[in-house]
Amino acid sequence: MPFILKKTKSDRVVDAVLYTVLAIFCLATLFPIYFVFVMAITPYKEVLKNGGFIIFPHSVTFEAFKTIFSSNTVPKALQVTVFITVVGTACNLAITTMLAYPLSKKFLPGRNIVLMGIVFTMLFSGGIIPIYLTVKATGLMNTVWALIIPGLVSSFNILIMKTFFEGLPYEIEEAAKVDGCSDIGTLTRIVLPLSLPIMATLGLFYGVNHWNAYFGGVMYLNDRSLYPLQVVLRNMIVSPAISQELAVPQSALNTMPPETIKMATVVVAIVPVLIVYPFLQKYFVKGMLLGAVKG
Repeated sequence: MPFILKKTKSDRVVDAVLYTVLAIFCLATLFPIYFVFVMAITPYKEVLKNGGFIIFPHSVTFEAFKTIFSSNTVPKALQVTVFITVVGTACNLAITTMLAYPLSKKFLPGRNIVLMGIVFTMLFSGGIIPIYLTVKATGLMNTVWALIIPGLVSSFNILIMKTFFEGLPYEIEEAAKVDGCSDIGTLTRIVLPLSLPIMATLGLFYGVNHWNAYFGGVMYLNDRSLYPLQVVLRNMIVSPAISQELAVPQSALNTMPPETIKMATVVVAIVPVLIVYPFLQKYFVKGMLLGAVKG
């Protein structure tokens, strides 16, 4: 008969306190998201009736979403953001992998010098002005590539992926080379299929960073048609005239408050990340553990 450890009264009290604290933190995290969504789908009359604060709406409308998607501003910004996220994340993972895989081999000449240089960039940065001058000198200003290339690789992510590669059994790679597989073939056919957890983890890091790209859009872009979604959202929040930001007639916004338009845009900005994350969660946890414990 297996031994079952019974919890004492004090253990149950501690568990109750912990679960209560976790529940409070969970509600504090989810409530802003819920409130934004409720405000985006609540009719204008009900918003006015309740003084602008609603928890449980009595009726639902999607007029705010129809309004923002009827303009060219938000759909265009969404296309730019999707392009930056997909292409940028793919480039990030490719460059990070090509750097981390060789550095995971201890016999690589000059390996320690390169690693010291990578760690140095984590501690010291050239600053905003040198980065801006570099982007300007390379002709990336006012292009979407200015939001991708300057952050093409992360030193922290290189070290995480390198540590993961070091934990893979070297005998598998040796067997592949005995069968005549080249270094690139070993990487693409053997190592990468085994590295799905770390690839998903770092892909999530890079993807969220690109999706939330704001500072680069403000610094490097002057063409409003190239603005990513976060920059458009910021302009809508600070602008006194949302109709100008959306490029729609003011009459189209008379049936709803500006806050509803803003909340609907916020929902469009956060929903894709909320949808993608559950599918990557199991890889995310596994990748972080394997990439951070070893080495």
